Amino acid sequence: MDPDTVRREWADRTGTFSPEFYAHLGPNETSEFLRETFRETVGADASVLELGCSSGRHLAHLHDGGFDDLHGIEVNADAFEVMAAEFPGLSDDGHFYHDTIEAVAPDFEDGAFDAVYSVEALQHVHPDAEWVFDDVVRITADTLVTAENEDGAPGADPSAGGADTAETPATDADVNYVEDEIPLYYRDWDEIFGERGLTQVTVEEDTRYRTRVFRRPGAVQ
Repeated sequence: MDPDTVRREWADRTGTFSPEFYAHLGPNETSEFLRETFRETVGADASVLELGCSSGRHLAHLHDGGFDDLHGIEVNADAFEVMAAEFPGLSDDGHFYHDTIEAVAPDFEDGAFDAVYSVEALQHVHPDAEWVFDDVVRITADTLVTAENEDGAPGADPSAGGADTAETPATDADVNYVEDEIPLYYRDWDEIFGERGLTQVTVEEDTRYRTRVFRRPGAVQ
């Protein structure tokens, strides 16, 4: 599947894994992990960007916790209508960009955001678009969090991940498919972002994905 097809699949997504689907799930333990992590590393006054924010359930949890400089990139236009209905405070106060991560991230200035995060979004970036990971690091002033499936990545625990994404096995060990349709690319995010100059300070496992916290070396106490 080529990069444009992958983007269209998410842009047109309805039903399972759609913006409405995630809004109805609401905030979860990952939302709380993000809020507590950012409180500790950058504080509630920080500028925070979510890559692939969907209808904003994680950003809404940050907003409810006192964060008020919130941003999100999302390719699915329905997400913003759902957000306005389900999380009106976030919809009114946040800053949102309707496009792909690859289209938006290069336009931000260096260090534009104190914290950047992705929850099961970067795993869908096509291999031909991996150049955007350079931009993800470039725009992160302090803290980056990834919560992504890594089952096929070197050294990844094959028992972790999968419960939230209804994956089915693929022939390539480094790719899987959401509902037999949308590719999910397994990557070792410690290697990817470590090579780009960030320091991993925390890694946690759960039944869905591996959550990693990275910081710029100068920010680590």
